[in-house]
Amino acid sequence: MSDATANGDATEGAAEAAAQLPKMQILGQFIRDLSFENAAVQNAVVAQGQPDIQVQVALDARKRSTENQYDIIMKLKVDSKTKEDEPKSIFLIELEYGGVFHIENIAEQQLHPFLMIECPRMLFPFVRRIISDVTRDGGYPPLNLDQIDFVALYRQQLAARQAQQAPAGTA
Repeated sequence: MSDATANGDATEGAAEAAAQLPKMQILGQFIRDLSFENAAVQNAVVAQGQPDIQVQVALDARKRSTENQYDIIMKLKVDSKTKEDEPKSIFLIELEYGGVFHIENIAEQQLHPFLMIECPRMLFPFVRRIISDVTRDGGYPPLNLDQIDFVALYRQQLAARQAQQAPAGTA
């Protein structure tokens, strides 16, 4: 009988521990805005060799009115130019891709990093596919974006925010 009680307590303890584990669920994904400007075709630019491609990433997160739900928006700007003395634009892609996430059991102090690192990490494969398809459909070889280090990006954003606040605090 003592074995049954011990097993019952162990089962309850495991259930409580499982209830406290962080939970993340993607409720939906969407393209909020997509722009592809094929400047090379419009301006008869002949691109030879490897282009110079610059990728800029910005992230935004906000709480939804529903409990434990958040919107995450990943903004990408991909600018491709020729490698000449006076570079000419080949194409420009601007994409805003979003996800709606249900998140539970994350401590308040860990929520912001979680939203800005883990959620974009889940969205990135879909963003990569969209960029690849758009460049291919635009008449170029598919552009496969390199993996983005969202931890480093988060740290850069924190450092930039602190740098902006430091002069304001000293003035």
